[in-house]
Amino acid sequence: MSAPLDAWTATIELRTRDASLSDHVERALRPEAAREVPRSAATVRRVGTGPVEIAISARDTGAMRAALNTYLGWIDLALAAARAAGREAARG
Repeated sequence: MSAPLDAWTATIELRTRDASLSDHVERALRPEAAREVPRSAATVRRVGTGPVEIAISARDTGAMRAALNTYLGWIDLALAAARAAGREAARG
């Protein structure tokens, strides 16, 4: 018998100084959270202009490690894309 999907849980909370940056990250991550993954699940939510919250549940430590690394990597990519886009807009 395998462990329940919520055997391990974690929440990533992303706070930014700019609400539009938080919007960008939320929009980038939401489709990824909707994907079915066998040993883990995630939800992305944001209330108003509050922080972006990514709640992850996993059956085992390996699945939790993989999910955390994946979401932290996607956050980093979304922030890097926003920075690059900002620099390009500034160059005009």
